[in-house]
Amino acid sequence: QVHLVESGGGSVQAGGSLRLSCTPSGYIGGTRLMGWFRQAPGTEREGIAAVYSGSSEKYYADSVKGRFTVSQDNAKRTVYLQMNGLKPEDAGMYYCAADIETPAWAVGGTWYRGEQYKYWGQGTQVTVSS
Repeated sequence: QVHLVESGGGSVQAGGSLRLSCTPSGYIGGTRLMGWFRQAPGTEREGIAAVYSGSSEKYYADSVKGRFTVSQDNAKRTVYLQMNGLKPEDAGMYYCAADIETPAWAVGGTWYRGEQYKYWGQGTQVTVSS
């Protein structure tokens, strides 16, 4: 069973930066939507960023726009989430996920919906102290 492997979480002070990485353990398809989600205790999972491999189109939630950057290295099959200007409210478990079914014309309106993603990582913890 293919799964995604995340790394890069940790503890930083407010204003600091972290870069998360996500790599699949096996082949998951050539064209795919790679998303980043986060969940803090007592809150719902939130889709925060995604990148579509076919077009390199990127999507962001308003809560992270201008501070976080999603990117991909197709040669390494790795997706990154660069997080700058971290705030205490950014703390939580961060997950990457892969959607291999939603067509390119639809991802713009649905990228943040966790239920459309087939593959998930185990999560990496991000802690931000004030």
